[in-house]
Amino acid sequence: MATTADIRNGLVIQMDNQLFAIVEFLHVKPGKGGAFVRTKIKNVITGRVLDKTFRSGEKLNVVKLEDRKMQYLYAEDDGFVFMDEETFDQITIDSHVVGDMAKFMKEGENVRIMLHGEKPISIELPNFISFRIVECEPGVKGDTVSNVTKPATLETGAVVQVPLFIEQDEIIKVDIRKGEYLERAKE
Repeated sequence: MATTADIRNGLVIQMDNQLFAIVEFLHVKPGKGGAFVRTKIKNVITGRVLDKTFRSGEKLNVVKLEDRKMQYLYAEDDGFVFMDEETFDQITIDSHVVGDMAKFMKEGENVRIMLHGEKPISIELPNFISFRIVECEPGVKGDTVSNVTKPATLETGAVVQVPLFIEQDEIIKVDIRKGEYLERAKE
């Protein structure tokens, strides 16, 4: 157990049988009344951000999460299989935990997995990943209008909008946080 004096950014607490990470906090000591801590907390699983106020000295249930580097191996019917790079143990993570990240996961790619005990809570991919385009309409020579895009299917099956000059079989870098094209990647 911890108190409001122990609050810091990144601290994970358990409230109402859910895990929340402290995103921001501010100790407030008004002229009248007791001190309190105003926080923004983010649900570790859903990503929803809430405002929460704690009275000064209030007890908090702090949770220790383990951050492990793992390698994505392959998809199964009920989830995705990852291998711990240190122990070579394999774990299967349910599709709902992986969520939208699944469309950007390449076999052999390293990811960070947050574990609560032995239960996977979330996965985190690198912010920028290079992908080969497997399907894309050909660009028209002389079509130089700026900010015009076309859909391109990546090797993982995800579809992103790319500029008209990008061709099939090119390698591009994608910002997976937004699912957007960044630039051509150096091979």
